[in-house]
Amino acid sequence: MNPFAEHFSTMTKSMLVLVGPDGYVSPHGAQLPINMAGFHIHSAIHKARPDVHAAAHCHSLHGKAWSVFGRSIDIMTQDSCLFHENIAVYQNFGGIVLAQEEGENIAKALGPKAKTCILQNHGLLTLGKTVDEAVYLFAALDRQCKVQLLAEAAAANGIPKTVISKEDAEFTAKTIQWWENVYVNFQPEYKLLLKETNGDFLL
Repeated sequence: MNPFAEHFSTMTKSMLVLVGPDGYVSPHGAQLPINMAGFHIHSAIHKARPDVHAAAHCHSLHGKAWSVFGRSIDIMTQDSCLFHENIAVYQNFGGIVLAQEEGENIAKALGPKAKTCILQNHGLLTLGKTVDEAVYLFAALDRQCKVQLLAEAAAANGIPKTVISKEDAEFTAKTIQWWENVYVNFQPEYKLLLKETNGDFLL
């Protein structure tokens, strides 16, 4: 896990904390404090979903704004097909996740297949077979929440929305949802990060 009270932009590999399923920090990683709310969410997901190797969660601006509606996004752009039948909504905001049960409830909302989730009044959560997949899905979902907010604003002024048909969404999703494809799509961002930081985050 990432340590508590450390900005994402200053995070390095050596700062990552290895945490056991009981919540105790292992001596084989950084000896730094962790966010217990994050632990309850991540640990419950890893227990429920052995296919998941990485999870990404934070309170991003557009994801947080769209989450207040407690509903999914519309499949209305090609990019949004990434989330066709691949997104859950957890509608039971119970405050900061300080109990194991809340993490388990979020894992149940995700079910056996969904890799993305909107946490009502909270933010976004994405999963992946790799860190690359989880991070790409998170950024893509946050962008799609921004698109949704813009589209809703336009629709409120009488401009009708056109959503993609289920048939076309399924066809597109079969191509763009494959985890290896998502991994590849993240590589330009990874290469840019390497260049901008001289790889300092790998220290």
